[in-house]
Amino acid sequence: MSNTTQLYLEYKNRLQKIADIKYAGAVLQWDQETYLPIKGNDARGRQIATLSELAHEQFTAEKTESLLLELLNKNDLDERQKRNIELSWYDYQKNKKLPSSFVRKSSEAINKSFHSWISARAENSFAKFEKPLQEVIDLKKEEAALLGYSDHPYNAMMNEYDTGLTVAFTDNLFSTLIPQLSILLNQIKRQPQVNNDFLLKHFDKNIQWDFGIELLKNMHFDFEAGRQDISEHPFTTNFSSEDVRVTTRIDENDFGNMTWSCIHEGGHALYEQGLPKSEYGLPLGEYCSLSIHESQSRLWENCIGRSKSYWEYHFPKLKSHFPDPLKNVNLDLFYKGINKVTPSLIRTEADELTYHFHVLIRYEIEKKLIEGSIQSKDIPSIWNEYYEKYLGVIVPDDKRGCLQDVHWSHGSFGYFATYSIGSLYAAQLWNSINNQQVKTIENLKTGDTNLILYWLRHNIFPFGRFFSSDKLCQKATGESLNAEHFINYVNKKFQSIYNFP
Repeated sequence: MSNTTQLYLEYKNRLQKIADIKYAGAVLQWDQETYLPIKGNDARGRQIATLSELAHEQFTAEKTESLLLELLNKNDLDERQKRNIELSWYDYQKNKKLPSSFVRKSSEAINKSFHSWISARAENSFAKFEKPLQEVIDLKKEEAALLGYSDHPYNAMMNEYDTGLTVAFTDNLFSTLIPQLSILLNQIKRQPQVNNDFLLKHFDKNIQWDFGIELLKNMHFDFEAGRQDISEHPFTTNFSSEDVRVTTRIDENDFGNMTWSCIHEGGHALYEQGLPKSEYGLPLGEYCSLSIHESQSRLWENCIGRSKSYWEYHFPKLKSHFPDPLKNVNLDLFYKGINKVTPSLIRTEADELTYHFHVLIRYEIEKKLIEGSIQSKDIPSIWNEYYEKYLGVIVPDDKRGCLQDVHWSHGSFGYFATYSIGSLYAAQLWNSINNQQVKTIENLKTGDTNLILYWLRHNIFPFGRFFSSDKLCQKATGESLNAEHFINYVNKKFQSIYNFP
């Protein structure tokens, strides 16, 4: 065995042991959001903090540094090995800037924040969440200072979710996207509104659950390598590519609540299940970025899951499950109803157009919080002001307003923009899939998603973090991110649904 091979195996073993610690913590976090009894909150917070601190100490130890430095100077690594070392060195340098004590303190604050958010939602009162959230915000501002940044402290936060993503890029993206969506939205407002009342009738919880499982199976979610559960806010997590967990939530008087969260989280899960098993614990065994991750969920949720072709197969099955609420509903009415465009309160239930106004609002608030121009106490009033300004809706209470998302309680500042960016990537990927796999639409009509998954397994999943988001997009579609694909997609779709030239 050569010296390089021995060193690389030592590096791989070290990172995989660190991954074991991280994923053990992730199991505890999953349980925290699904089954943990309320009295276990404090002890669970301590357990997660200890594992987070331990993993950070192991990763930033001198032994990790010496291994990486030695391997960086080796010229007989193969391409994938070399890229793993480069990315691990980048991660090491970044994590080294954060003291382990700070990592523990942040984990403890986030645990406190999460459980305060749960209680605040139950009581419909932001006041109960305000102080724990401000503690997390202050720690995030401190984290930005420790990591370092150019131009805006929020850049340090965004970089955590998509390497190189900046305020300047995102501001420019929204300044291009929002005006075009506003034009389309105004055109839709002048047309007769489509009906979706049938989605708001009574749909039995257990039958909804069974139907959601059917949809996941049709997507080829591997239930031998994952499971679905119920949580306050739908999410996906993984502990390896062979253990991926999704959650959903069910409203018996809103069929859409569960259905598209199942499809959305299923898209995330397929990506995680498709990552290389052989690269467990290494950068090439991790997802490219949250923007690419969200492209997978938005691709399945919208481009596929809200298409007429998809429901040509699933709608008859749906009607057999729910004959009464859908008694007088045909496929055309159903398709138009599930794509109804109207300003609303809840981001996760928003249509494909107004969704991006929801994201913009959160993005703008987060920038102000991290730069320090507002505090957590200001969130409800600014939130309500922005919802009236951008969407023309009046926020009736905190639960349907600034308490609706779990992200801030998790300390996930810098995440939200990836939803919009991911939607743009999704439309671009969908365009390429259909250009390269000419039978995609016809196959969807028969419930066959194999061609779609085949394309994703060859063009997105196997690369892990080898490429940046933009490089992966170029490789898969032949060009950098191009918002025109999304604009063309929504214009064509909604011109047809709302019948305007």
